[in-house]
Amino acid sequence: MASVAPSRASPAQPDPAELAGRLLAVRRLTQTLCAPLTAEDMVIQSMPDVSPPKWHLAHTTWFFETFILAPNLPDYRLFHPRYGYLFNSYYNQIGPFHARARRGLLARPTTDEVLAYRAHVDRHLFALLDTLDAAGWAHMAPLLELGLNHEQQHQELLLMDVKYNFHSNPLRPAYRADLPPADPGASGAVNFLSCEGGMVDVGHQGPGFAFDNETPRHRVFLEPYRLADRLVTCGEFLDFVAAGGYQTPELWLSDGWATVQARGWTAPLYWETGWETGDEGWQVFTLGGLRPLAAAAPVSHLSFYEADAYARFAGRRLPTEFEWEAAAVAVNSHPADGNYLDQDRLEPQPTGVHSGFTQLFGDVWEWTASAYLPYARYRPASGAVGEYNGKFMSGQMVLRGGCCLTPADHLRATYRNFFPPDARWACTGLRLADDDL
Repeated sequence: MASVAPSRASPAQPDPAELAGRLLAVRRLTQTLCAPLTAEDMVIQSMPDVSPPKWHLAHTTWFFETFILAPNLPDYRLFHPRYGYLFNSYYNQIGPFHARARRGLLARPTTDEVLAYRAHVDRHLFALLDTLDAAGWAHMAPLLELGLNHEQQHQELLLMDVKYNFHSNPLRPAYRADLPPADPGASGAVNFLSCEGGMVDVGHQGPGFAFDNETPRHRVFLEPYRLADRLVTCGEFLDFVAAGGYQTPELWLSDGWATVQARGWTAPLYWETGWETGDEGWQVFTLGGLRPLAAAAPVSHLSFYEADAYARFAGRRLPTEFEWEAAAVAVNSHPADGNYLDQDRLEPQPTGVHSGFTQLFGDVWEWTASAYLPYARYRPASGAVGEYNGKFMSGQMVLRGGCCLTPADHLRATYRNFFPPDARWACTGLRLADDDL
């Protein structure tokens, strides 16, 4: 996932009080998400792709210090001269940085010292905002929006990382034992809805925040297609597992089959059988601990390879990112009651009986058949903040729609997430598509 990227925000007239209030709320929420964690939990890094919670707290703070305070607040002094090295992620133009795979070795600074760092930066950040006139706010608003959205990305990543870290513990501890189980009941029948295709406009334009990889807006041609009105469920994917899908090479892309063989995959990440009690039923590890598999809930923690293999097993295919976006825009889908971080379920939920497209936003990030590439006429922004998106447009696949760990106001129909095709630790699933012949 893009940890930060230049924006194409075009606010009409920023409301200083509203923006400052959002900034304060987002900064507090990150720390609230860490409240259930112990000091030991804060430093775990169980694989290179995840980062310790403490690092997320510090890195998001480093962003505001580096890109807003240091250039704009006269006489600002860095909280610590070496934190830039420790908490820079990938920005070569800023300077050297600590290796990603070794973030879990940072026993120091302590969590208390990182929280002091956050308090220091927040204090100076809000002091800076108090000095701004209208022109200053107009200049600062896009940077603040970028910092907000960057931190919201890390809120989602933090929870994904905690889940992977806890699953690596044989005790299978729960992040929060109070989380409710998935709603019982059926998922509702799946229907494939016809979409007419033709020339469609895709990508962001106009007012409102967007990352630069969502621009420029341009036209693409779509053949008529059909798109499933809901996500694929755990019960449906269980049919793939039971039918020997992980042992059937003709269902897999070549790289996918090689990955399955090399890593010994036999089911989605976090699916387990016979754990501890010898029970033959499937259990799924969640942020609330091990729980019985909820057949009607959307399947999650799939790699692109698994999503693609299942689509072939089902006699369908994955949608392209533009097919997904055109459908989402056509129905103006962004329901207020979607399953986001705000609902505090932290796991995908069944859709139940429904009419028309559902689950387009929230529950799971949806793999598409689209490689993560630049749009026509795309140009990365200049400077260090422009590094992240453009330089990763190779070897990744696009996902759309957000998930149950995504803040609701972080999403829009043009949002492009991306991961390598073998990634499973993120909350990722699929929706099927087909040609409308």
